[in-house]
Amino acid sequence: MTRSAPKRALLGLLALTMVCVPFYGAWRYEEFHRAVTVQEPPPGARPGAAPAAGGTPAGRRARGTAPVVLAYHDISRDRRSRSRYTVTPEAFDAQLAALSAAGYRTLDTEEFVAYLRGGPAPARPTVFLTFDDGTRGLWVHADRILAEHRMKAAAFLITRSVGSHRPYYLSWDEIGRMHDSGRWDFQNHTRDLHRRAAVDASGRLSSALAARLWLPGEKRRETEREYRRRVEEDLDRSNDDITGHGLPVPRLFAYPFSEADGHTSVGPTNRILRAALASRFAAALTNSSVRPLPAGRRAAAAREVRRVEVTAGTGVEDLMADVERWTAVPPAACPAPLTQPELWQHGDRAGATGVGVLTGAGPYPRSTGYAAAAYRPESSADWTGYTVDARVGDLRDATNNVRLIVRDGGLDPVAVGLSYSYVRLLELRGGRWHEAARRRLTDSAGHRVRITVEDGRTVVVVDGGTRIERAVRASGGDATGGIALSVRNGGPAGAWPRFTSLAVRPR
Repeated sequence: MTRSAPKRALLGLLALTMVCVPFYGAWRYEEFHRAVTVQEPPPGARPGAAPAAGGTPAGRRARGTAPVVLAYHDISRDRRSRSRYTVTPEAFDAQLAALSAAGYRTLDTEEFVAYLRGGPAPARPTVFLTFDDGTRGLWVHADRILAEHRMKAAAFLITRSVGSHRPYYLSWDEIGRMHDSGRWDFQNHTRDLHRRAAVDASGRLSSALAARLWLPGEKRRETEREYRRRVEEDLDRSNDDITGHGLPVPRLFAYPFSEADGHTSVGPTNRILRAALASRFAAALTNSSVRPLPAGRRAAAAREVRRVEVTAGTGVEDLMADVERWTAVPPAACPAPLTQPELWQHGDRAGATGVGVLTGAGPYPRSTGYAAAAYRPESSADWTGYTVDARVGDLRDATNNVRLIVRDGGLDPVAVGLSYSYVRLLELRGGRWHEAARRRLTDSAGHRVRITVEDGRTVVVVDGGTRIERAVRASGGDATGGIALSVRNGGPAGAWPRFTSLAVRPR
């Protein structure tokens, strides 16, 4: 080999490098943009403008109160892919601006979990922003809008979908950048159970997480043991996916489709799922529940928190009204509930609104002789230590009656029934009211009742003398709740009883 041979080899290598580097760079550039989409600036952002401060407006008093949890899905302006679960960047920006102007700040998951586990309520009103599924819109749009308002959020990932069906779902590279910003943390939304699957031979579909599935090859449903193993394996693999990419262990879980019970899941399966979640997460989040579960004592006891769902049709005023409705208030802030007709929610089929049907002002339902309503059930969910004073009129002998429920929405509510001649104390067992005590009263068209609600007992006093005391079977958050009223007309003359006064005060 001549001396020039090494030189020729070196020159050849340099030439090859010069040819390949541009192609390699172009390939890496393309791969980067496949994994990390370009973000869009927030609506109305001015280049170089400082983010808006989320301070409390002048004149608004700081107060300790439970956070309100908001549930979003996707943020996008692509009309072709938008559904009712997709909020535009402009709408999201306006919603965060309204929350900030009203004095709300956002919590991260650690702060939220600390509160659920008994920590003090935040000094300022707060919201916990959550996003289900892990769509790319969180990186492209929501991240920059959060930065503009100095807010934080939690994203619940379907981990098997990460990086798939691009550009719909986030990539792990985007998730890593979001985490590094300090604005996001990432929680569990299953690995591969955010789908519906057959639960019987007819092909009926239900949540693959919440129901025991049909095994067509064996012509049977899963056993409880098989179901438990499948669910636990999915939850663990999903957590491993998240921690395997350098992210903290998830503390929260969000039910797919907000379904904790499949169509064919009865008690045992339901208990299996809840036990699996309770052993891995501080709480599970849902957008639907059979009773109000705002973040607080009751939700912590249930290990389940109800969220306020935000959709494409949610305007700023709608959102702020929902947040106000779900923001906890103490009994001291509600001295005269009948003067706030807009805060009563009817739980009957009479179609009534307001409190006229309860107070004698009408109108009365024509199709039924019964009407019932609960007073701000979401914001009173954690009430305990309060006294209710009520006066009732227009009672008729054996033809009508009223009920006043305390600890409404808890697991051990108490109903006090008043009629012309009797007071009855009823307790809820197996979804039905059962009489626990009855006392004779002096016959009268009007009675007054005082109900004292304490952590360990409920005391009822009628007309200043007749007394019934009942020990509370539940404890802690399971025994909390506000008040509800009902009136019943059973007479042919259409005589409706009425509440003439109602007052609430703290103990």
